[in-house]
Amino acid sequence: MYRQETIKPYEKGGEKSVQVEEMFNNIASSYDTLNHRLSLDIDKYWRKKAIKSLIQDSPKLILDIATGTGDFAIQSAKMLNPDKIIGIDISEGMMGIGKRKVKEESLENIISFQREDCLQLSFEDNSFDAVTAAFGIRNFSELDKGLSEMCRVLKKGGKLCIIELTTPISFPMKQLFKIYSHTVLPLYGRLISKDQSAYRYLTATIEAFPQGEKMVSILSKAGFSDAFFKRLTFGICTMYIATK
Repeated sequence: MYRQETIKPYEKGGEKSVQVEEMFNNIASSYDTLNHRLSLDIDKYWRKKAIKSLIQDSPKLILDIATGTGDFAIQSAKMLNPDKIIGIDISEGMMGIGKRKVKEESLENIISFQREDCLQLSFEDNSFDAVTAAFGIRNFSELDKGLSEMCRVLKKGGKLCIIELTTPISFPMKQLFKIYSHTVLPLYGRLISKDQSAYRYLTATIEAFPQGEKMVSILSKAGFSDAFFKRLTFGICTMYIATK
């Protein structure tokens, strides 16, 4: 068991997945604003960087795991010109906002949403040309199982693209990020989202999540090959690319 799997948003009983769903439903209305402000809009650059890594593969059917409010799916539709993107999440509140954004962008014929358990996907084996996940797999209650499911539904030769928040490893960004994530992030998150626990949970999962070489090893064990990572913006975010 990885450390982040034992971290829950709230100090009460119940499954992690249930608490994560509750948390994201609670903060759904403020999620986009917080993401962009807390990252100084750099999260938009991270998404574009990840999507560019898939351009040469021209995926036509894409599964976006933990799609949230659909930012990654929407940007993928614009940059990759796929036939279909299915965004899945456990939070109906987040996907409700995503649906409105997709309608505003007139992308309803390309992007659809559905509620799915990422540890037990309903899709058949070898269904998708690409599987993507932006800032979501930290919330898996069983990381190995979730990654294995992502591998299962990916076609042979298909690409996996993950971007995840991580802790910088070099001075002075490591020290600065620690200060920021333990003071500014939870305080500002609490003021805007009105959820006192959500952004303390965010910090805890970032610090506990396996990253870099360790994450590459986990991807290999899940069935992926040619896995590698690239640190972005001094290691605040890390991109992982792998092939089935």
